[in-house]
Amino acid sequence: MTWRMPSETAPHTRTWMAFPSEGPTLGETDAERAAGYAAWAAVAHAVAEFEPVTILVDPSELARARRMLSSEIEIIEAGVDEFWLRDSGPTFAVDPERPGVLGAVDFIFNGWGDHDWSVWSKAAHHGRIVAEAVGAELVSSLLVNEGGGIHVDGEGTVLLTETVQLDPRRNPYADRARVEAEMLRTLGATHAVWVPRGLTRDYEDFGTSGHVDIVATIPSPGVLLLHDQRNAAHPDHAVSRELREFFATQTDAAGRAFDIVDLPAPATIRDADGDTDWSYVNPLVVNGGVIACGFGEEEADAAARGILEDVYPGRRVVTVDARELFARGGGIHCIPQQQPEVSAWSAWSRHPSPISPQLSPRGAPPP
Repeated sequence: MTWRMPSETAPHTRTWMAFPSEGPTLGETDAERAAGYAAWAAVAHAVAEFEPVTILVDPSELARARRMLSSEIEIIEAGVDEFWLRDSGPTFAVDPERPGVLGAVDFIFNGWGDHDWSVWSKAAHHGRIVAEAVGAELVSSLLVNEGGGIHVDGEGTVLLTETVQLDPRRNPYADRARVEAEMLRTLGATHAVWVPRGLTRDYEDFGTSGHVDIVATIPSPGVLLLHDQRNAAHPDHAVSRELREFFATQTDAAGRAFDIVDLPAPATIRDADGDTDWSYVNPLVVNGGVIACGFGEEEADAAARGILEDVYPGRRVVTVDARELFARGGGIHCIPQQQPEVSAWSAWSRHPSPISPQLSPRGAPPP
């Protein structure tokens, strides 16, 4: 049996997140920690305007979460150390031969390669916790992988990165063939595009070593949205050129050459920690909308919204400040995980639309 991961543009039942808890990722000072809590809460509230949100909360953070989160957001008490649920939680899939069956792929999470600073013993159980909460069929995997390290078009294409899935700190005995076989078994991917690298800052100690979800995304089959650093003073200027040349030679599972849409980076190229990895190519697609990364740059943020409106037609694009997220190693797409609406997916997959249907507050398809 082969599972299939739907496109992120397919209808969702809900979005899953994890609420921050104190640790290396959240911050060292009270001000840093407060900013981290606020950033996660802002994303949760933005998503809740479009679809239901369920969030895992560590027992030590229950009081704070109830104080900061709207009553519309469902809280599930669970152990949380790392709280980037795109990476620690399950990757949902459907079974084309069993309509209505939801699968939860439980890749191994080891803190992005078991860094000296990473704390992930609780997060390693998030896949099973979420699967049990929704009654999904658990799909166990021996591959170390994170949700931010893959992207699919729902039609057989998967984007991978050589420095992520083949990272010796993650999968010391893996090769391309073994990874591709696991992508086929768990996600239904018949064609892998092996991206050579990620953005420069992502290779620093607190990086993921090349997650694709701040580099490229597929808003619709055959279309590729690509990070474009246009400032020659930034090291990612050369990286952007290299990646564009690479994707220009690639095809998707249907044999189509990619129609590449460049999404320019913000103007800011440095922060207190060095060269930024700020990227608008980290949007979260929700029912009827897109949650876009913002960086406090009015003109650049507006330009990014315009491009996202073009490639996700019919969806309302909302910008949420992502600077505090990127200061901790990722963006908006990096912290939630979508749960596909399996009852609506079968019909949608036969007649896919760039606009997912609006779902009721509890996630059921409208009558």
